[in-house]
Amino acid sequence: MLERPQSGELALLVHIYFKKYEPEEVVKEFQELALAAGAQPVTLITGRQRKAQVKYFIGLGKLEEIYTASIAHRAQLILFNHDLSPAQERNLEQKLHCRVLGRTGLILDIFAQRARTFEGKLQVKLAQLEHLSTRLIRGWTHLERQRGGIGLRGPGETQLETDKRLIRQQIKIIKNRLEKVRTQRAQSQRARKKSRTPYIALVGYTNTGKSTLFNRLTKAMVFVANQPFATLDPSIRRVCLNDGQIAILADTVGFIRRLPHHLVVAFRATLEETQQAELLLHVVDATNTEKPNVITLLIAF
Repeated sequence: MLERPQSGELALLVHIYFKKYEPEEVVKEFQELALAAGAQPVTLITGRQRKAQVKYFIGLGKLEEIYTASIAHRAQLILFNHDLSPAQERNLEQKLHCRVLGRTGLILDIFAQRARTFEGKLQVKLAQLEHLSTRLIRGWTHLERQRGGIGLRGPGETQLETDKRLIRQQIKIIKNRLEKVRTQRAQSQRARKKSRTPYIALVGYTNTGKSTLFNRLTKAMVFVANQPFATLDPSIRRVCLNDGQIAILADTVGFIRRLPHHLVVAFRATLEETQQAELLLHVVDATNTEKPNVITLLIAF
């Protein structure tokens, strides 16, 4: 699950406006996410609707427009800048004859490519399994049938039920492993508190320069790239302040618009670093006034 091909895919991007006014940054951010995942955007289709349609999320006219464009551009993947239900993804793929992926699936793919540490990979796998558990039936009609035949007669559960049970078991195992990681993290946090070393966490929107600032202050060599979620695992270093005092500085995962709640929960162990900090240093992109304030989100978390 954590391995992704390095080559890109020809992707058709779709964004539907449901409000009278949405900042241009919403679409720009979507395009950056697609590029960060390794996709090669061929065109962008936009539209306006009062509300999402139940069956296809979009209207039949827009569906036909997307189908025509996907054939013309030979798209291999259609990305929606919205969260699609499992039924909507399945219905869209049947009509468009092309793989369809919603916003959550896109973000998960980026996470899978960027995770480097053991803890980060566990968190990504947990989020992927929880997302996959609601989409098992998509495109797999044979999973609805009872297993039968010589050597295949089992306890009477369908293949779909078996897969769901196995996924639940994997989720339980990963949560137990993450709990052990949190216990170890708590021990480290208690040690830091005993030493009374000031603890500072860099927070902010994704791709605002937190890792660049972190490298400059600590002389570290943390990976830096002009793309969303270049940092997925926290980095901690000691830094010497102007008065000679030693402090601990943490580089954290950046936030993004409309990050699905279950993804925030899956990365709770990582975000605990911000809860332990005496000071949150909010890094803001001075050239962009549209990016949302993350301090309120951190307080709520």
